[in-house]
Amino acid sequence: KEAKELASVSLWSASDTSVLKMVLTSNLGEFELKDIQFGKYRLAVSAVGFERSTSKTFELSSVQPNFSLENIELKTAPKALQNVTVSSKKQMIEQTLDKTLINVDASPTNAGLTALEVLEKSPGISVDKDGNISLKGKQGVMIMMDGKPTYLSAGDLANLLKNMPASQLEQIEIMTNPPAKYDAAGNSGIINIKTKKTKTQGFNGSINIGAGYGFNPKTNNSVALNYRTGKFNFFTNYSHNWNKGRQILNLKRVFPDTLFDQISRMEPNYQNHNFKIGADFFASKKTTLGVVFTGFENPGTMTNNNTTFKRDKSGNLLSRTETISKNTDRWSNKSLNLNMRHVIDSTGKEISADVDYLGYTSNNQQRFSTYFFDKTGSKNQVDEFLNGKLPSDIKIFSAKVDYNQTLKGGVKLEAGLKSSYVETDNDARYATLVNYSWETDKGRSNHFIYKENINAAYANTRKEFNKKWSGQLGVRIENTNAKGNQVTTGEVFKRNYTQLFPTAYVGYKHNDKNQFSLSYGRRIGRPNYQDMNPFYYFLDKYTYQVGNPYLRPQFSHNIELSHSWNS
Repeated sequence: KEAKELASVSLWSASDTSVLKMVLTSNLGEFELKDIQFGKYRLAVSAVGFERSTSKTFELSSVQPNFSLENIELKTAPKALQNVTVSSKKQMIEQTLDKTLINVDASPTNAGLTALEVLEKSPGISVDKDGNISLKGKQGVMIMMDGKPTYLSAGDLANLLKNMPASQLEQIEIMTNPPAKYDAAGNSGIINIKTKKTKTQGFNGSINIGAGYGFNPKTNNSVALNYRTGKFNFFTNYSHNWNKGRQILNLKRVFPDTLFDQISRMEPNYQNHNFKIGADFFASKKTTLGVVFTGFENPGTMTNNNTTFKRDKSGNLLSRTETISKNTDRWSNKSLNLNMRHVIDSTGKEISADVDYLGYTSNNQQRFSTYFFDKTGSKNQVDEFLNGKLPSDIKIFSAKVDYNQTLKGGVKLEAGLKSSYVETDNDARYATLVNYSWETDKGRSNHFIYKENINAAYANTRKEFNKKWSGQLGVRIENTNAKGNQVTTGEVFKRNYTQLFPTAYVGYKHNDKNQFSLSYGRRIGRPNYQDMNPFYYFLDKYTYQVGNPYLRPQFSHNIELSHSWNS
């Protein structure tokens, strides 16, 4: 008998045959499964050319926490497949010197998913329960859509991606050390989500309808249409998502003489309307002009029933507070892009330009009703009622031009200029009910205006020295001018600074299966606008978040050595 290497071993639940864990056998035909909860299980072993073998049911318990199997014998399959060819237009994962490419359609399991779920499956990317996206364990990732920054907070960005079907995605570019062409923001790199634009002649389209049910129902639907003829290409898509969720938050706070034990039962109920419409004009074989208009509407509510138990240090109940709240929010976005691409000659000279305007508006309204009880359940304090209106407006203008050229010796040169201007206006107004009349709560209200202008220039060179070695060098310079104004208090701050951001890459291709790369890049992490906004966002009477307008940017030197095996 021979040991079978790389056989697939799966652990099944004995109750419903669901697969819980999978491992591959070693070159000695051995395997080990760890950290299994107590219960009844079965094992299944399979390998190409052999029949699958399953074990008898066995149980792990406190009496028998470990279980050792006897040798498992695999029988040769009676029939073998012949003349079968599996092919794909693109690999699911491609590796280049400065980025990892995920071709979304190359994986059938992406069908019916959202953009956020596709990101969660991508190598090196993780998403926490609040929608914060990290890359290889580091937060501060810049998320771009079709090469343009989204300018959204983590929560708003996650909400947008949850409502975008995977069918709209063409490719995901993952750059842990982005080249000089891209903005220097994002200490842990850049994720660029590229949406589809079909090249097929004539009229075509697709419709996707999906629904699911967890604790509550959800649905995700989209339609995409495209018409290409002659010198024109027209495209549009629309998607609608509705998701009624459920969230439970437990907070335990320990003070020297007091314990706070809180539980919040939240029910988000949001829907999203997402659309894009655009056209390309092929003025000649060398020149293309385009216009794209996109937007989304995201109305919804969040209800929260919060109970706070106040105890002494021995755990004895002192009082109880009940808070019922409801947030009504409506996020909307409209953006316009004008673009041009011109091929100067057949040697690789090319120039492209983009002009963008983006506008985000939010109309958030909060209502809190708080009731106070002593340990016996009797009222011990006057009820409190708080209303909040938190409108937010973000306006973004940007323009950039990029130039590409191939020099003698196969050196590829990229250079470009970019300028952007951002203005955010946040006006938080709170009022409390006093003697049946609403009065402004000056301690919680605040009006904050923030303006930021970034001007940048870059140059990048790349060369393949032979079939094995390649290298890339780049530098980006960014000039930042920022001004914050707390209108309520009259406080004003200004920041002006200019920074250099160099990048370097060395790549070595040992063979078709093994690629190595070493890269260096200096990055900047600017605080997002919501983190700088000093208004209060309440969860209950004792829990809130508030921004800090004096947050400063952070800088990092990122060095990465990577080995890619078999793509």
